[in-house]
Amino acid sequence: MTTAAATAAGSLSPALAGVLQLTALIAALALAYRPLGDYMAAVYSSPRHLRAEKIIYRCIGANADTQMRWPAYLRGVLAFSLAGVLLLYLLQRLQGHLPLSLGFASISPDQAFNTAASFVANTNWQSYSGEQAMGHLVQTAGLAVQNFVSAATGMAVAIALVRGFARSRTGELGNFWADLVRGTLRILVPLAVIGALVLVACGALQNFSAIHGIGQFMGGTQQTNGGAVASQEVIKELGTNGGGYFNANSAHPFENPTPFTNLFEIFLILVIPFSLTRTFGKLVGNVKQGYAVLATMGIIWLGFTALMMWTEFAHGGPALQAAGAAMEGKETRFGVGASAIFSVTTTLTSTGAVDSFHSSFTAFGGGLQLLGMMLGEIAPGGVGSGLYGMLVMAVIAVFIAGLMVGRTPEYLGKKIGTREIKLAACYILITPTLVLGFTAASMVLPDALASMLNTKALGAGPHGFSEVLYAYTSGANNNGSAFAGLNANTPWYNTTIGLAMLLGRFLPMVFVLALAGSLAEQQPVPETAGTLRTEKPLFAGLLVGTILIITGLTYFPALALGPLAEGLS
Repeated sequence: MTTAAATAAGSLSPALAGVLQLTALIAALALAYRPLGDYMAAVYSSPRHLRAEKIIYRCIGANADTQMRWPAYLRGVLAFSLAGVLLLYLLQRLQGHLPLSLGFASISPDQAFNTAASFVANTNWQSYSGEQAMGHLVQTAGLAVQNFVSAATGMAVAIALVRGFARSRTGELGNFWADLVRGTLRILVPLAVIGALVLVACGALQNFSAIHGIGQFMGGTQQTNGGAVASQEVIKELGTNGGGYFNANSAHPFENPTPFTNLFEIFLILVIPFSLTRTFGKLVGNVKQGYAVLATMGIIWLGFTALMMWTEFAHGGPALQAAGAAMEGKETRFGVGASAIFSVTTTLTSTGAVDSFHSSFTAFGGGLQLLGMMLGEIAPGGVGSGLYGMLVMAVIAVFIAGLMVGRTPEYLGKKIGTREIKLAACYILITPTLVLGFTAASMVLPDALASMLNTKALGAGPHGFSEVLYAYTSGANNNGSAFAGLNANTPWYNTTIGLAMLLGRFLPMVFVLALAGSLAEQQPVPETAGTLRTEKPLFAGLLVGTILIITGLTYFPALALGPLAEGLS
């Protein structure tokens, strides 16, 4: 029976194996959707505080029962995040003098700033090799902690926007400190504990071993170190963070040992962002509204996954045909199908994790990765940020629909007036300004151009341009993955990408919270025969079209100079 089963498994085509994995993933997400979404709604609407939460509130001097208007909520977000940047920066700069450093020196100022900005902004961009630069203390007390609280911050802002739709004539959005602590202690920590146990059981590393030699198959030894890998791996996926303990990230067998753990990690990335749509529906009192947002996210995610699998399996060339697909840069233990699903999932969410080499994907595959981030990472997007990004796009879609039928646009009983649409417009303009502005500057500076490692071998050309475009798209959209082939560990890239990450994370939050405050001050308007039914499939289709058109008009010239030019050449 064992031999027969192995033979049957081996006879599966790579494409069919990819489809079966995708089917299993969708089934698992469907099973988790309702219970997790309902649980998160209960967490954020509960009037009770746990004993551990009360202790934390006393330690930080916060009154968790105080209702905040949007300026106070924003001050909490910015003050907490600024403290996180400063503490993580100091921890890296002092690493050489701290215990559990593994003998590594302190991090240079520009790289310490870049890394601190990266992890606090939920981007987790890494211009260093984790196993060669960061000791156990920085990894666990610094980076892993930010993986939790940066994700909880994004969830808090999303819940604040949802309350803006749900509440009337109060202007109150809840309490940031309560939302932050609850999201961390009641949602992220329990799920991370369970997930870490699964990864350890499947072979992921979890220890505090020092640097030591391990034997190699061909003889000799290789120097490596251990670490609390499984516990950091699970929260980097669950919180849509992405920073790897090792340079190879989720392609490293210590982080992602088997095809099962690979699929499990994809599930971890998607489960909270998708389930938050259920939470949204429960909190606004209409679960069908959550289903409409879920359908929009799902259509885009499935469409991108299908296109990615097609372009990677269908790529021509004798070597690629012999391998069955474009296998360069992909782990043989995962294959093309699973690598394509992982790639789309990480670039459509704010997760910088990778289980394959993105720069080695086909030109059109790389273009899909770029486009996924350029959408704003809203399908389903990052933990929290995906939901509030999609709701901002829904506001714009409702406004467009209102213009077409000649009536005042409304969404969830709230009028979308001049103030609301200006705030939404500012939100969608921030990221393109950062991406295209920094990319343009890098393409005219000799030192920045010199960081293209393939310049001499291949010529800067479209692929070199794509490397730079990808770096800033990843940073400004708080993704964190890299196209590689670009030496980003320079003062210019460390500083500018760090700025792109901070501005791309916190400036949109300003407009999201201002929008939430404006909505919370309104009196809901009654539904009439002319009200656009935003829970219907028609609105989901309108929302998909709005997202694709806005992104296409904004980024098409840049994409034409990069992946499209490379793919058509």
